[in-house]
Amino acid sequence: MDRRSTPYISVFLLTFIMFSFLFGCSGKDNNISDASASDQKKRESTLQILAPQASGTVVYGNEIVSIDASNSSDGYVMVQYKGTVDKVKLRITVPDGTIYTYTLRGSSYETFPLTGGNGGYHLEILEHVKDNSYAIAFSQDMDVTIADEFKPFLYPNQYVWFTEDSKAVKLGKKLSGQSTDDLDYVKNVYHYIIDHISYDKKKAEDTPTDYLPNLNETLDTGTGICFDYASLMAAMLRSQSIPTKLEVGYSGEAYHAWVSVYIKGKGWIDKIIQFDGKNWSLMDPTLAANNSTKAVGKYIGDGSNYIVKYSY
Repeated sequence: MDRRSTPYISVFLLTFIMFSFLFGCSGKDNNISDASASDQKKRESTLQILAPQASGTVVYGNEIVSIDASNSSDGYVMVQYKGTVDKVKLRITVPDGTIYTYTLRGSSYETFPLTGGNGGYHLEILEHVKDNSYAIAFSQDMDVTIADEFKPFLYPNQYVWFTEDSKAVKLGKKLSGQSTDDLDYVKNVYHYIIDHISYDKKKAEDTPTDYLPNLNETLDTGTGICFDYASLMAAMLRSQSIPTKLEVGYSGEAYHAWVSVYIKGKGWIDKIIQFDGKNWSLMDPTLAANNSTKAVGKYIGDGSNYIVKYSY
């Protein structure tokens, strides 16, 4: 096995705990007010749930593994494990050599993004043997051409999972109706999340290494870790046809998750922290929810503290 893949998930979530100690929960910025669009033209809701499909036209695998690549041009594959081993990993190597490692769950198809652009991908399904050792159950090379560069960041996937019935989607539709345009909608979603979700230190301390966000649970409890914040915001924006990257990497010395969004006419807006009515700067909903704008701005500076390792 490539030794880079094994530490990824444990380090990823361990640093959520580090992050909570670095920034704590100093309270929300109460100077941010909710947007009002009562006297302006309303944004037309563009609710569009792109549901992943295991179409069956291009399938790789064996008796225990099925990789449906029928829609790889839309930026995703669907993987099903039908074996008997309890711990199973999926490892995807993208064209630039970056390795993404996931945990497979259950026996149903799950959706995984192809976010490395056009080129050669290598997929491996790994079965747990003992301790930290895994054996390859199946591997497959794929040549992928993405038809639309934004599609991988519009579909739901294992890390950003939502359906038409998800609470996050319904909330997004409501906030869209209170917005004037895409940019205003992004602002309203951002402010809603930092005003209603609190960082959960205890959850960070007890988080399993294969943790996945549950968006309904995040909204019901009003708490979460940075992975929850980023996944929730990504789902709410994607369901309203706004391409959104859930990004994972380093925030200073801590591993962290945040989002970047694409706005027509403006391009990708990375690491935003606030909107002053005209300009955006540095987006990170976890930091904004738990610190004052001044404190966050001092830490983030020009954004050089952020280094992206993975995009989902």
